Formats: sequence, C-alpha cells, structure tokens
Amino acid sequence: MNISSPDFADGAKIPKACARLSGNRRPTLRIAGVPANAKSLAIICHDPDAPGRDGFYHWTVWNLPPETTEITGNTLPNGAVEGITSWGHSGYGGPQPPFGTHRYQFFVYALNTMLDIPAATKPQALSATMQLHIVDQAVLTGMFSALDTFRK
Repeated sequence: MNISSPDFADGAKIPKACARLSGNRRPTLRIAGVPANAKSLAIICHDPDAPGRDGFYHWTVWNLPPETTEITGNTLPNGAVEGITSWGHSGYGGPQPPFGTHRYQFFVYALNTMLDIPAATKPQALSATMQLHIVDQAVLTGMFSALDTFRK
C-alpha cells in the first residue's frame, strides 16, 4: 500500500497553505495498493516531535471506503468520520510547530472492518480500537518549521 501527495514529496516541506495559521487546507492525499480484503481505511496525521509524551495529533478520519484513491483538501467520501484531534475538535488542524522543524506523518491504515466508534473518539482510542484490524499500512512524512509559519 502507498500514500502520496501532489502537494509535497515524502520528506519534503508541507505547503504553507496546509498550515493551521495559513489556510489550514488538508493536503491532497493519494492512496494506492489497498489490499483486496480491506473493508475500510483510516488516516492519522501525527507530529511525533511535539512536546509531550504522545506527540500531537492533527487529524483522524476513519471508515473511508477501501476504494478511495484520493482525498482532496475540501472533500471526504460519504461515510467518513473525522475524530477529535489534539486541538480538541474534529477535522484537520494543520502544522503549527512551537519551535524548530517537525515531522508530520500521514499514516493510512487498511482495516478488515468498519469501525463502530463515535465521532468524539480521541486519537489514542482510535489507535487502540483498530490495532487488531490492520491488514496493511503506509506513511507519508512532511516537514514544517516554526519559521515557515511567518515566512511569505
């Protein structure tokens, strides 16, 4: 399985338009090679470099149809559920590192089931719920610097 974006290459800088203070637009994500036995997909955007024990969760979404090949900055497939982020609300909350350059990891998971959990589910509970259902996964990493927030 593979996840990529036309907005940034793996390991490259995430566009400012996707940052929380500069547009907060989700990057377009492309998904390929989903296993035939997948019943749904889930995506978690995580900043492992953020202060704190568990990093910072910028986006969670699950129950994406397994035939999903692209998610744009403005739309999600019918039935997709966005959970609560570390910002304390649902939906995408883009990069806003308090210092230095941080990694933003977009994990896509192919699951062997649809998840029956409420939209108020927090990232750690989502991860725990789907652990026994993951049939494949992939990651795309983007970079963003605290200085990028203020550059033109």
